[in-house]
Amino acid sequence: MTCFRRALLALTALLCITAPVAAGTPQPAAQSATTPVAEAPPSGAAGHELTAQDVNTWLDGLMPYGLQNGDIAGAVVVVVKDGKILTKRGYGYADVAKRTPVDPDRTMFRVGSTSKLFTWTAVMQLVQQGKIDLDADVNQYLDFQIPPAFGKPITMRNLMTHTAGFEETLKHLINVDPKNLRTLHDALASWVPERIYPPGTVPAYSNYGATLAGYIVQRVSGEKFDDYIARHILKPLDMRHSTFAQPLPARFKPFVSKGYATADSDAQPFELIDAAPAGAFSTTGADIAQFMIAHLNRGGPLLDRRTAAMMHSRATQPIPGLPGMALGFYQEDGNGLNIIGHGGDTVWFHSDLHLYMDKGIGLFMSFNSRGKEDAAYPLRAKLFEEFTDRYFPVPEKHLPTASTAKAHGQAMAGTYLSSRRATSSWARLFYLPDQPTVSLNPDDTISVSGLNNAAGVPITWREVGPWQWHEVGGQGRLNAVVRDGKVVSFANAEFAPIMTFMPAPFALDGAWIIPALLIALVVLLVTVIAWPTVALVRRHYGRTGPLSGRPLLLHRLTRVTAALYVMIVAMWFTFVSLLSASLLYLDGRLDIWMRLAQLLAVIAIIGTGIACWNVWVQLRGERGWWPKLWSVVIALACLFMTWFVIAEHLIPSSLNY
Repeated sequence: MTCFRRALLALTALLCITAPVAAGTPQPAAQSATTPVAEAPPSGAAGHELTAQDVNTWLDGLMPYGLQNGDIAGAVVVVVKDGKILTKRGYGYADVAKRTPVDPDRTMFRVGSTSKLFTWTAVMQLVQQGKIDLDADVNQYLDFQIPPAFGKPITMRNLMTHTAGFEETLKHLINVDPKNLRTLHDALASWVPERIYPPGTVPAYSNYGATLAGYIVQRVSGEKFDDYIARHILKPLDMRHSTFAQPLPARFKPFVSKGYATADSDAQPFELIDAAPAGAFSTTGADIAQFMIAHLNRGGPLLDRRTAAMMHSRATQPIPGLPGMALGFYQEDGNGLNIIGHGGDTVWFHSDLHLYMDKGIGLFMSFNSRGKEDAAYPLRAKLFEEFTDRYFPVPEKHLPTASTAKAHGQAMAGTYLSSRRATSSWARLFYLPDQPTVSLNPDDTISVSGLNNAAGVPITWREVGPWQWHEVGGQGRLNAVVRDGKVVSFANAEFAPIMTFMPAPFALDGAWIIPALLIALVVLLVTVIAWPTVALVRRHYGRTGPLSGRPLLLHRLTRVTAALYVMIVAMWFTFVSLLSASLLYLDGRLDIWMRLAQLLAVIAIIGTGIACWNVWVQLRGERGWWPKLWSVVIALACLFMTWFVIAEHLIPSSLNY
């Protein structure tokens, strides 16, 4: 895995979700999928009876092997059924060095973005009390202003469905020093991210938006956010080993699990998150079971049935035919069942919560390590999938291939970009590598780069209905939205409904930008290496160069420009490498070096003009064809680099990203 890819995975996973589904707002389409391929399992479908004994036997066979094989230190799994805890299981260690086992009653896990469910529940409590209007401009609840855009205000409903239109934000996402922890007001008001979509149109997962909702809870209730949660959610549910408080209060410190990269690595410091309502919750398996039971009980005692029903019902659906987004919860693709849930990741902890609403069943899991090759991600997905198939199986469907498979496959082919992305800052760089590419196969199936099955084999997709594809040899689904014969977005049902994939615009299409960048860098690097090499060879043989005066000056300045561009690329690659190694570098410590890189870029852009001037002088001179050709090649490489620096926002006035 490349350095860029590791950094992108870590950054986008942080406080995010990776469990199944698709969400946002219905996007009108002339042609689109309208009916899910999967059907609800018929009554009487064969499956295991969900008893404590059966689920314990199954978990005890799966989890120890999964932890050992994935090099994961510890995990907790909880299942609730019919208003009671059916089972709560701890596996591995909460503290590897001390050999402290995971205790589902006492060991506290960081649940990342699963924290948002508590924030959204608090919002709905205030909606129920008439203190928050889901469809009002959120500015009326704030002591600072979200700037206008697209002629429409942002509403709480937009925040809860991740359709406010905010670009992705990264800076100050996480740290370990309490001195650097900012208040909610400071974290939000210091920089409002750019809005890149009209409200209510495109799903783009936003930690900023969830934090904004938490701050509104604080403003409207008159209570500090973590105090509100403690009084109005945790206390009614008797969740005594749970908190949003940061730094962690002393009474909880003996119980919190250590976080690890892998089980055989060192324990990591407790993560502090400015965007607390978006991902700072710490809890035990037994405690969060009570939260699941409350929502399965249609809200009681947290919400009345009407408000809970509103919260649990579909609010948006970005890709027709695929799961949509409820208010805060996302709908999940599981054997046609009515499942809602949320997942979450910090750097070290990885969690998922699933509520089988019509079955009265809840499933929660959390891992305290990423594991080797990021093993926690496929393990939690496998646990959810196998649990659903074991207890609620659905007959395999055999649908014929659509006659439009080849034509629609050709229309789908191309490079795509996630709707959840940064646009106004240098963080655009993170979205160039590993962009999903859709290709048409000889048998008229399609493949999507990066979508592999559990064995690591690329998945192929067969069209079974208009713009609906089914996984060959599996149960996965992929649908597209089409307007005027062109694909405008697609999503996989196994992804959360907080983003879609859209055709990559020219300035962010890595399919051509990365090869062009590599070619330009080779040209510039060869130029930089050849410059002193040729000079040393001439000195060795006592020869002088053919240039003098202004042509010699332009020749040298062109080489200096080439060296500057090589240095700039090296600096930005170093920044990405450091972020890949530790997200703590997001705390602003790289700002001064980024400013230096920006200054060098400005000088290099001026140098590009000199390189073009050098071409003019060389072409008019009497030297041979090779120096003339190479001067043109260098100038073209510099022109591309100038475009790249400007297009990828490597010299913005602000260092917010």
